[in-house]
Amino acid sequence: MLEQRIQQQFFEGADLQYQTAEALARPIAQAAGAIVDALTAGSKLLLCGTGSGGGLARHAAALLVGGFERERPPLAALAIAPDPKGIQALGLPGDLLVLFDAAASDLDACMRVVRAAQDKDMTVLLLVGSSADGLRETLAETDLQITVPHERTSRVLEAQLLILHALLDAVDAQLMGDPE
Repeated sequence: MLEQRIQQQFFEGADLQYQTAEALARPIAQAAGAIVDALTAGSKLLLCGTGSGGGLARHAAALLVGGFERERPPLAALAIAPDPKGIQALGLPGDLLVLFDAAASDLDACMRVVRAAQDKDMTVLLLVGSSADGLRETLAETDLQITVPHERTSRVLEAQLLILHALLDAVDAQLMGDPE
């Protein structure tokens, strides 16, 4: 019985990834383009996350600076706390805010961070689960959102990690060409 429960975790995660691969490919490609545009214009990425999304933000910043799956120059990225003061202190026009939120535990705080970035003329990229889809209302026309269509936080986080890795691979391919 316990083994079946464990197997079900794998099946649910795989099903979600399979079901969303086609729907999320375009928003991920658009996000990769926005990241490349910001970096090639001399801007930086500020990454933050609420709850367990903070770990994804730190992971993303480390991979952007240190390299993903191949050697490349470090990219300008910094993980920050998810509050407006970090945006106000470090954000510049043209920078890109990447905000991870898996559980929608504090949508008001997320909205304040998004608005702080917009006040600094930054572009915003939201990576959220379906429970945080209400954040879409705060986005400007040039902002982007990638929504994992699931309510369960663990499934959203798993999908966000895959999205992050697909996004970084796409950024590297655009900046350095396809390695094959």
